[in-house]
Amino acid sequence: MRQVLEKLLLEGKDDPLLRFTLANVCLQDAECETALAHVQRAIALNPDYSAAWKLRGAILHKMGRFEEALQVWREGRTVAERKGDLQAAREIGVFLKRLERQCTAANHNK
Repeated sequence: MRQVLEKLLLEGKDDPLLRFTLANVCLQDAECETALAHVQRAIALNPDYSAAWKLRGAILHKMGRFEEALQVWREGRTVAERKGDLQAAREIGVFLKRLERQCTAANHNK
């Protein structure tokens, strides 16, 4: 599947959904840097793409870049709420709360 998607990209068929899908595939292949590049491009192409914001935060979280993940998820929740994507806003809110608790606990253990 990845080869088909990359071929489309090489043919000039660049769009947010293609980039989002490639990011998901790369993340499944544990290629976080490549996944991050694709999801960032998806957001650049469509700044209101709630699912891409959620995925970008998840990738950063997986990479251990917790402060960046917090910031991305906060921004993504705002985007989702603004466009009326309440399900994505709720999901991002859950991820945010978990990571905020994790960061708070880690700071208290120092």
